[in-house]
Amino acid sequence: MDWLADFLEYIAADKGCSPLTVQSYGVALRQFREFFTGLDATWTWTDVDADVVRRWVAARRAEGIHPHSLQRSLSALRTFYRYLIRTDRAVRNPAYGVRNPKAGKDLPAFVRPKEMDRLLDHTTFPDDFFGRRDHLILLLLYSTGVRRAELVGLNVGDVDLVSSELKVTGKRNKQRIIPFGTELCEALRSYISELSERPCSDSSLTSSAARPLFPSKRGSRISPDSVGKVVHDYLSLVTSQRRRTPHVLRHSFATAMLNGGADLEAVRALLGHESLRTTEIYTHASFAELRREYAKAHPRNHSTDEEPQPPKS
Repeated sequence: MDWLADFLEYIAADKGCSPLTVQSYGVALRQFREFFTGLDATWTWTDVDADVVRRWVAARRAEGIHPHSLQRSLSALRTFYRYLIRTDRAVRNPAYGVRNPKAGKDLPAFVRPKEMDRLLDHTTFPDDFFGRRDHLILLLLYSTGVRRAELVGLNVGDVDLVSSELKVTGKRNKQRIIPFGTELCEALRSYISELSERPCSDSSLTSSAARPLFPSKRGSRISPDSVGKVVHDYLSLVTSQRRRTPHVLRHSFATAMLNGGADLEAVRALLGHESLRTTEIYTHASFAELRREYAKAHPRNHSTDEEPQPPKS
């Protein structure tokens, strides 16, 4: 019996975890299994103790793995052993005694509004369906702040063009409604009309509402990696920002909303955060932007013996 396969099926079917969560848990647990069997080929999951887990964490840190990634891996390990204990396959959880590696609180990376304007308004996209698809992906991510997995999971029926609302299925299959503006509404209307004229690769779909909103070039649902490539390639045209991922556009949405005067609780609801504390990090990002603008513009912030010059007309 494959305990790992049983566990992954359990969190997918019974716990309602997203496919990406199931995938990331599987990767972490397989890496850990490879590590401990490398120490002793006779060991099984129940032979592992906290010292082995600590050695694994130390080895991963030495490889340059970010503490946040290690924290997620440890969470996967703890959850897996809780499952083994509950199903009477193990009697202890070796990950319980291992502390999460500490990580500094990095401010979220975001793209400035002027850079997004340059991308969405002045960048040339291919004049075909997939060029329009890619433009819409960028516009939707920036206009709604949805996660990459949420965008990938969108179907045509999740778009309400009458009410200008998007139904999003987030973590743990929780759904939320996100309003959107006129620009995105018109872009979606035109795009969905064009999409309806294209053949669908899934003949089992009996309704156009169940059709993936963003198809791949083969006609199936677009993959998370493909969305990541679209975002990375196009952001590279307008920003020197080191991180160019879909999550950066989520950060950009939240930061722009707060800088524009949106209520913190409203932004929390739009992002689908469980806790307001998670959303509060964007207030720090907004403050950091204000600090940069102050340092650049305030006349008393510059160390110089020269007389200040009047602004050019």
